[in-house]
Amino acid sequence: MNRTFWNLLLVSPAILGLSSVMSATAIAAEATATPEANQLAKAQSSESKIAEIVGEIVAEPVAAAPAAPENLALNSSVEAAQTPVVNEADAEKIASIEPETSAAALQTTLQTTGSDIGLAAPIAPASAAATEPLAAAGTAEPSPQASDLAVQSSQTEVAGKIEVPAVASTPATKVEIAQTPAAGMGGPIVPVAPQALPAQPSGTMSQVTSVTQLSDVRPTDWAFQALQSLVERYSCIVGYPDGTYRGNRALTRYEFAAGVNACLDSITKLIGSTGNLVTRDDLAILQRLQEEFAAELATLRARVDGLEARTAELEANQFSTTTKLAGEAVFAVTDTFGDGVGLHDDKTVTDFSYRVRLNLLTSFTGRDLLRTRLQAGNVPNYSTFTGTNMTRVAQDGAENNNFTLDEVWYQFPLGNATFLVGPKGLDLNEIGDVAATSTFRDSTGNGTLSRFGVRNPAVHRGPQGAGASMSYNFGNFRATAGYLASDGDAPDPANGRGVFDGSFSALGQIGFFSRPFDLSLTYTHKYNRAGDVGIMGGTGSSLANRPFGQAPTQADNYGVQVNFKPSSRFQIGGWYGYTKAEQLRGGNNDATIQNGAITLALADFGRQGNLLGFVFGVPPKVTESDVARNRDTSYHLEGFYRFQVNDFISVTPGVYVILNPEHNNNNEDIWVGLLRTTFSF
Repeated sequence: MNRTFWNLLLVSPAILGLSSVMSATAIAAEATATPEANQLAKAQSSESKIAEIVGEIVAEPVAAAPAAPENLALNSSVEAAQTPVVNEADAEKIASIEPETSAAALQTTLQTTGSDIGLAAPIAPASAAATEPLAAAGTAEPSPQASDLAVQSSQTEVAGKIEVPAVASTPATKVEIAQTPAAGMGGPIVPVAPQALPAQPSGTMSQVTSVTQLSDVRPTDWAFQALQSLVERYSCIVGYPDGTYRGNRALTRYEFAAGVNACLDSITKLIGSTGNLVTRDDLAILQRLQEEFAAELATLRARVDGLEARTAELEANQFSTTTKLAGEAVFAVTDTFGDGVGLHDDKTVTDFSYRVRLNLLTSFTGRDLLRTRLQAGNVPNYSTFTGTNMTRVAQDGAENNNFTLDEVWYQFPLGNATFLVGPKGLDLNEIGDVAATSTFRDSTGNGTLSRFGVRNPAVHRGPQGAGASMSYNFGNFRATAGYLASDGDAPDPANGRGVFDGSFSALGQIGFFSRPFDLSLTYTHKYNRAGDVGIMGGTGSSLANRPFGQAPTQADNYGVQVNFKPSSRFQIGGWYGYTKAEQLRGGNNDATIQNGAITLALADFGRQGNLLGFVFGVPPKVTESDVARNRDTSYHLEGFYRFQVNDFISVTPGVYVILNPEHNNNNEDIWVGLLRTTFSF
């Protein structure tokens, strides 16, 4: 008994060891077979899935998410899914890819893509038999995205690389794809985030990327969701520069067609750049809209084509890309009635004259202006025939039918300042703002009929022609300073002439300009050399122009110009001028000269574009002097009616009368009648 017991004890370890060896061998064999079987099963499953995916890619232009037990999530925080579009060329590329199924290769792939994949079991080497079906089927590999790839740990291991070519997109665009539902063909396609869209260029109205940028659109508005969809999905809505949408304004069918066309263009660009922003339902709706408004869209295209053709024709035939021609031709029939000053009968008969101006307006930067004016005419100076400057018409200045260079100057801005410089034809009214007076004046072709009625002669007439000026804007206020030498003296190098030694005018002005009321205060210092004296610029009495004859004269001139505009159809204004003149050689005499006027303008009188105007004033008069003064007072009364035939032609009949010409009650009143036709082009 004891011996048997001890024999069993000795034999048991050997039996136990043998059993352990046999068990380990069986377990190892079973473990080896299990991975190979699993790999083979997975390869067959992958082969069927890849074939299914390739079939779907070839059959459908938009591939839905594959129906698989696994959940492959990209940025799983997003609610809806997006699937890239793959064409037939991509399918052929998929079929040609050789899978890599080794554990090392799979681990390398996972590390390369930056993905964290939880594995349910260690990866065992796959046999050659298990890889053959995969090589035959071809596989596709999803392109790396900015989001993280994650495979749930309850799924099987990844057996190969699946490569799906991604559609090219804008480098700055980040596409966020939501989680795919587990058992369907994919959910609705939702757009990328607004900030992912490429920046769109803007014109006069600015592109918005969020409906909240439109200040007059509220979440409670009935169309808020529709606007939000158009803005944030397709970026085909623009707002005005002030950040408003103005949705309550009515629009025409052409405007709506233009909006639809803009959305179509935007969607086309989005499809080309990302390929996954539009559903079939969206495209069907847009197709119906496009069909409904096909006529309007065709009209718009025809208009654009016509504009392009006209633009090309203009560019081909224009003489300059920087210069525009603005012309004016004035035809005038004029006559005077009444005995002239110092004459015993009327020495004038009806005359027919003209004046033509060709203005070449050139801009090199879009903000500057080079003005060149050519002028020809034969309008007579009526002072020669009536004996007084008070009868002169606005457009006189005979050139004996010869074209001459009348003006050339250059204007450019610098910050809030505007500079003017020119060697010829730069006038005091161009550097000093006379817009403070009625708008129908300061135009010798479309404004008042008389020379006196154009502007305040005390501060806006005198030696002028060559020089420079600067104006600075302070909101509604404007300050101006300028210096002009006489046209005849500036280019003359002779002693006593030139820019600084000849006749000149120096102007300073402060103006306040608002919608209902304009006011300007002007000071002009004038110097007239001997033989070139004309303080009032050929207006008023002869004594007011030359209070000391042709002796050198300097004058300090002060002017106030006002204009009240309670409405666009009614304006009342006027001016007052005060001059203190001093004789510089041959005596030490002083003289005081004054003038003033009241103007009234009724715009759109009888018809839109027409103008009824009146001027009542006292021409320049010497009120005090050490030599001689005007003892009586002349009065200027003027009325005219401008009939606007169209945008280019106006006809202006009018008359003005000088009571007590030359401020002398002994002189007979002089009437001047005028019929003026102006062509603007």
